[in-house]
Amino acid sequence: MNGKSCVRCGNKAQLKRPKTGELICKECFFVVFETEVHETITSSNLFSRGERVAIAASGGKDSTVLAHIMKVLNDRHDYGLELFLLSIDEGITGYRDDSLESVKRNKEEYQLPLEIVSYEQLYGWTMDAIVAQIGMKNNCTFCGVFRRQALDRGCELLKVDKMVTGHNADDVAETVLMNVLRGDIARLQRCVAIVTHDESGGYIPRAKPFKYTYEKEIVMYAYFKKLDYFSTECIYSPNAYRGFARELIKDLERVRPQCIVDIIRSAETFQFDTVNIRKQVISRCEKCAYISSQKICRACVFLEGLNSGKAKLSVFESEGKTQKSKARRVEEEEKVERSKVSILNADW
Repeated sequence: MNGKSCVRCGNKAQLKRPKTGELICKECFFVVFETEVHETITSSNLFSRGERVAIAASGGKDSTVLAHIMKVLNDRHDYGLELFLLSIDEGITGYRDDSLESVKRNKEEYQLPLEIVSYEQLYGWTMDAIVAQIGMKNNCTFCGVFRRQALDRGCELLKVDKMVTGHNADDVAETVLMNVLRGDIARLQRCVAIVTHDESGGYIPRAKPFKYTYEKEIVMYAYFKKLDYFSTECIYSPNAYRGFARELIKDLERVRPQCIVDIIRSAETFQFDTVNIRKQVISRCEKCAYISSQKICRACVFLEGLNSGKAKLSVFESEGKTQKSKARRVEEEEKVERSKVSILNADW
């Protein structure tokens, strides 16, 4: 850093924090990073002593750093947690099979039990087979629905009390932006919660210890700690809608790094017209008994479509709760695209 000193200890600075712009040395960065995550955990009362906690482990940078941090902080601060690694094998050749090898190495390094649940095991389909039938257009919709249920199934197998995910500040800010563009007020209200769960207790609560942690700092921490993680992006997600929101957030961050936390804080302080926001009534799917706001859960609707060769149609049929036709849905997506273009062209 051109001979400049660390603002905390006075030694030679080795990096500039993306979150604050501070010049800092590696050792001070480790302390600050770990302390901030610890403060997020304690200030939000994320855990109780004796809880069994699953760490959603994909082998990527976020989940690898999360596993490392949870192990370090649990030991250092005596949280009293029983930790497990939980991975989902979607069946994506050349991507998930390789990333799971990273998870298995982390299992040995951190001495944590590992449970791997596969789409093929649960649904009889891999993502490779699904994409072969439906193409690239809606594959992320299928994967998202199946993955959420698979994680809950894995938590049931492990009999855990809670699950932690590697969602970071960038992810939360992107989700806020996506829900604003979609006009999805119900999801906008929920997406900034640091712990998500349904009131009926139908699925395991999910916590986000990295809610205020910048993605760039997670990468820097993994790099300087020499953690073992898999860095290749999913081969089926280059056109995912989230990617557009991600690019916009990155453009804003270059101008004003604080914007990421500002977006989250803004959403946290929104006041919602709760009277007119329809609350989901959670019950159980009549086919698989998984939690659902409909008689038949979306996973079963999608599976029926796949098994009958009508998977593309099932994407729209699963949205029956909105009482909107496919044509109406396409029209709304076009409006979102126009809104996205307008925001990208705005003078921020």
